[in-house]
Amino acid sequence: MKDFFASIFGVILIPICFGVIALVWWVLFRNTDFSIASTLGFGLLLLPLFLPFVLYYLTYDRWMEFVHGMFSYEQGRTTLRIKLPQEVLKSPEAMESVFAQIYNPNGSDTLWQAYIDGKCPLVSSFEIVSIGGDVRFYANVPKKKIKNALEAQLYAQYPGIEIEEELLDYTAEVQWQEGEMDLMSFHIVKKEDDVLPIKTYIDYGHDKTPKEELKFEPMAPLIEHMSKAKLHERLYVQILCTPHAKKEFKGGSRVTKGTWEKAATDKINDMLKRDKPKSADPDEPDDRPTLTMHERDTVAAIERNVGKYAFEVGIRAMYITLDATQFDGEMIGPMLKSFSQYDILNRNGLGVRYKTEIDYAMFRDYSGGKQKGMKRAELEAYKLRSYGPDGDADIAKVMSVEELATIYHIPGSSVLTPGLSRISSTRRNAPSNLPTGELPI
Repeated sequence: MKDFFASIFGVILIPICFGVIALVWWVLFRNTDFSIASTLGFGLLLLPLFLPFVLYYLTYDRWMEFVHGMFSYEQGRTTLRIKLPQEVLKSPEAMESVFAQIYNPNGSDTLWQAYIDGKCPLVSSFEIVSIGGDVRFYANVPKKKIKNALEAQLYAQYPGIEIEEELLDYTAEVQWQEGEMDLMSFHIVKKEDDVLPIKTYIDYGHDKTPKEELKFEPMAPLIEHMSKAKLHERLYVQILCTPHAKKEFKGGSRVTKGTWEKAATDKINDMLKRDKPKSADPDEPDDRPTLTMHERDTVAAIERNVGKYAFEVGIRAMYITLDATQFDGEMIGPMLKSFSQYDILNRNGLGVRYKTEIDYAMFRDYSGGKQKGMKRAELEAYKLRSYGPDGDADIAKVMSVEELATIYHIPGSSVLTPGLSRISSTRRNAPSNLPTGELPI
């Protein structure tokens, strides 16, 4: 009710203020010797002095989008299909090493590189896809900066793995056809502050390398559900990662913004009550609260998390049916619920912050055209590997390589989902001690 009366008051007050201002100007112009022509002429003389500043603020963002787009285009992109080996005995820590090795912020050394070459961090996309129940792992990355490093690290960490560069991206089969197909898309991000980590493989005890049959695989529910997709259905999960780096004028940013270490320090100081002054009287007891076991674990997790490379991450989950008459809403819930594997109560978790569905559509989108436009835009954004926020609700959140490796890694041999295909045989190099030359007769 208070907001309602404030809005009414604002609606009435604004016209009154304009009326008062107009009256004051009218009185001044009537009782003084004022020449509009001379004032306009003086303003035109001063215009060249202000024009560069006006053009700077009007064109800065558009120019940076242009040069960043050109830099990204010059790097090229490629889609890699990752074929899983029969045996995976390593923990997600191996994937953490992969993410750390491909971290490349592309920092600019000069203003020319920042504002003319458009040098900037590039987006890498790691995807889990179900095409009619066939579950596949993909990576869509810049060809020049990331591809070779990613392949080398995957081969190094996962012996027996196979990586194929696809000539045609798998998303090409899906074209928006209004009325014939349908989809629902969701953006999934951290629920709380970036510095508060989600549940990672260390919390699951995978860092202690337990036996394969004793491991709890957090990706298993998602993979199992995706394998149940029907022939006309597609389930896409896309994890878009941009290296988290300091933003400054030298790097092409108009606003200076540091990395998440400062926010982590502030959060820890707040939890430990370090900002509260301590009494100078030695006989007076310290009334600062004692941390609980959970709070101590949270502080340790924050310090461990921010000590690693980090990415700005946006997650998109999408359900597509190629036959609009067979849209199955029951396929959406389990896909989204599988991300609750990474939730820790009173710390952080992953949740939906955007969806291609309009609340109160009867009043806000009676014709349904707006919702159809949102779906078409989301499908194109998936193909372009871009992530645009709807307001401030679903902006990309910072995640460490530890968190990323928990969400996306090569699942262990304990995952026996029928829809998850693995390489039937392991390729091995020839022994190094084979005899050479002609054999004696």
